[in-house]
Amino acid sequence: MEHQRIGEAANQATFGRRKVRRRVCIANCKRHIRAFLSEALEELGFSACECAQVGQLDVVLDERLPDLVIIGLSGDGVEAGEILEILEARQFDGKVLLLGSRDSRILNIVEELGYTLGIAMLPPLFTPFGIGALRDRVAALLPKAAVASAASEDGLELWYQPKIDIPALAMRGAEALVRIRHPTWGIVSPADFIPDDGDPHLRMLSRFVIGGAVNDWRYFADRYDHRVDIAINLPIAFLQDQESIKSLCQQIPSHPAFEGLIVEIDGAEVIRNLEFVKDIARQLRFHNIAISVDNLGVDWSSLMGLHDFPFIELKVDRKFVIGCAGDRLKQAICRGILQLADSYGARTVAEGVDSVEDFIAVREMGFDLAQGSLFAKPMPAPKFTRIALGQSVSITT
Repeated sequence: MEHQRIGEAANQATFGRRKVRRRVCIANCKRHIRAFLSEALEELGFSACECAQVGQLDVVLDERLPDLVIIGLSGDGVEAGEILEILEARQFDGKVLLLGSRDSRILNIVEELGYTLGIAMLPPLFTPFGIGALRDRVAALLPKAAVASAASEDGLELWYQPKIDIPALAMRGAEALVRIRHPTWGIVSPADFIPDDGDPHLRMLSRFVIGGAVNDWRYFADRYDHRVDIAINLPIAFLQDQESIKSLCQQIPSHPAFEGLIVEIDGAEVIRNLEFVKDIARQLRFHNIAISVDNLGVDWSSLMGLHDFPFIELKVDRKFVIGCAGDRLKQAICRGILQLADSYGARTVAEGVDSVEDFIAVREMGFDLAQGSLFAKPMPAPKFTRIALGQSVSITT
């Protein structure tokens, strides 16, 4: 017992040792890259500020030294070198991440300068890159939340993002997304605390999501007259345990207004465990629980030719929706998934609809539902009740 308390105290001390969010300064002359990085890093729990040229750096550093400086290389790398020298003069004790081409000789020179100045250099991030690669580079700076500690202190929350019926322009349901509200770090995103499949905290976290979603459904139903389908995310590992499935089924409301719970499972996991997931889907539908195939992308063809298709919906991975209005390849993948869903009578959801242009594109392609920041970002249940429930959806096209 004493050993357990010491371990928990160490986790809490590590997680809560800073009183503010990690601060990142993005030094890049290209506006669209700064905007992309700012949004992505804020989703990961950073507080971001931007710097378009060397002359603006002193203002940023005067306010407070950041924990991370991201420098985009351009031209001869002189500005990047000047930034490093300014950081060294300010006794900067954070880390620096360089952005540049893999075969850039300038990148190697600037990186070597950073080491020479005694600056902690992260491995460079090569362009082009995605959010996953960015997260991997800055992982060491992310807050590591102790899930068990957060649960014991009521730190876990469910936030909700609306799912919009495209033809009717009305809210059809919402996806429940787990967050940690930490007293010193603020809101911590799942990327920082979701345990691995073998972690014993995974079952606890999954059960929290189930119980929280069911309780919130009752909360919504008391305040909203129309249908609200709630979707939750569960890993394959949770569904492979019969006791967990039994517990899930027992928590389903018997209320006549309850039309079912949607369980979203990552598309890659579904495809790797297809026969098992199909069997689980057939079992669960007798308990008013439906399976949704989440984050589906280029591997959609693996679901073709099935004799039965016990899944209620296909959700297209956001990376194939964002920017699809001007990308024929992304549109081709979306259309393939739409045809697949149509052949099985499943509905389709476009994730990551963040712009009017992409909304028009997914509407014209024939998606049933849309989800993204164009309509609303994830929000706590009380705010979801105030803002999303009962309000009409308007899109200026």
